[in-house]
Amino acid sequence: MASIIKLSPDEEPTVSISAVERDTGLSKDTLRIWERRYQFPKPLRDSNGERIYPRSQIERLRLVKRLMDQGHRPGKIMACSLDELSQMTVEVCPRAASTQDLGATLRLVRAHQIAELRQHLAQTLMKQGLQHFVLETVAPLNEMIGEAWMRGELAIFEEHLYSEQIQAALRTAISNLHQPSKPPRVLLTTFPDEEHRLGLLMVEALLAVEGATCIALGNEIPLPEIVQATLAHRADVVALSFSGAFQPNAAAAGLRELRGALSHNVAIWVGGSSLQRLRKPIQGVTIMRSLKQVLDDLMSWRTTHAIP
Repeated sequence: MASIIKLSPDEEPTVSISAVERDTGLSKDTLRIWERRYQFPKPLRDSNGERIYPRSQIERLRLVKRLMDQGHRPGKIMACSLDELSQMTVEVCPRAASTQDLGATLRLVRAHQIAELRQHLAQTLMKQGLQHFVLETVAPLNEMIGEAWMRGELAIFEEHLYSEQIQAALRTAISNLHQPSKPPRVLLTTFPDEEHRLGLLMVEALLAVEGATCIALGNEIPLPEIVQATLAHRADVVALSFSGAFQPNAAAAGLRELRGALSHNVAIWVGGSSLQRLRKPIQGVTIMRSLKQVLDDLMSWRTTHAIP
């Protein structure tokens, strides 16, 4: 049985066992069994003797749960450090799409087989799960489709066909999520003249799986309207996407203006190939260099704001 430890005012923030259960998907009984069997997690006790868990243990528990879902046994991984668990989640990805799978999708696009393409995407999404689907199927597919279009192997209408089917699959998957909503509240949109929306939808999917509250405004919203929407929805984060067709200097100028118009408490997250060409950072704006960074920055935001 865990020893009773009185908390001092300097102790790190803690959460109840119910909050840990809700946030990690691990039952209270499982947490208690692990505590006895593996000496982890290591709860403290409040003044009433109830278990409370330091926030620093929550992410480790999340990673343990993720690895268990991939087939690992708790006894083999419970003693691993947070860094070791993080590395294992990167290395173990049995559901990633193969080059053959990606090529099959491209062939369906070229053959204009819409029903078959839709079914193929739905089956792949079901096998991988939404986040893996975005990171390991949609992202490389986007590159493959773009390269095929640049080589003249795909017509514009075929690229649009692909994009519409991917967007339909992602929207359906997002609408079917039943994750409990919690901070941050993320406003997603693009500046005027940015018509591409797939990248933003991919970010929304990643955030939605993690339970973030996503407010999608659609595309080409004037900057003053973005500011108004941020205030109206009490957004914690404004997320914007800039495709390669958007001029980097115009993006930077607009982002500096937006940063000046918003409270410093509102984070600005931006991504897209246009911004990869920027030589200087934009003060107060986080540039996402990869889709994986979206999840890293979400975790960082929650840690900073003491959100379990």
